[in-house]
Amino acid sequence: MKRRGFTLLELIMVMFLITLILGLSSAFFAGAFLPSAKVDATAREIVGVIRHARSLAQINSERQTVTIDLDGRIFGIEGQEPRAFPPDLQVRVVDPVDGEIIRGKHSLVFSPTGGMRGGTVILSGKKKSLQIDLNPITGAALIK
Repeated sequence: MKRRGFTLLELIMVMFLITLILGLSSAFFAGAFLPSAKVDATAREIVGVIRHARSLAQINSERQTVTIDLDGRIFGIEGQEPRAFPPDLQVRVVDPVDGEIIRGKHSLVFSPTGGMRGGTVILSGKKKSLQIDLNPITGAALIK
């Protein structure tokens, strides 16, 4: 008796290998051809840190400071582990009092009520630029 076709195990193995190859190749191409994704991810990460600092200030009834070190290319809540900016990303801060800041350290200080001085953080990649607007009254951060 002649066997025709493939066994179920052979079909499952082929499907697994195809899925694995497609998954690895799509991850490679997404990183290589979507540099704007780094800008989006960094903006979301900065907003998350800002919102966390604001919440800590309100919960603990004490000032919290988010430091953006433009020369060291790191940001984070004081007293916690800082996070790094991607190497090909340009970062600027526009402060309502000091104007545009492109060097040094800038601090976003949240009061126990959650308010802050305000301003804008601008992230620029090769193909995309985003603004994070900081509301001085509520301390809210909004990506535009």
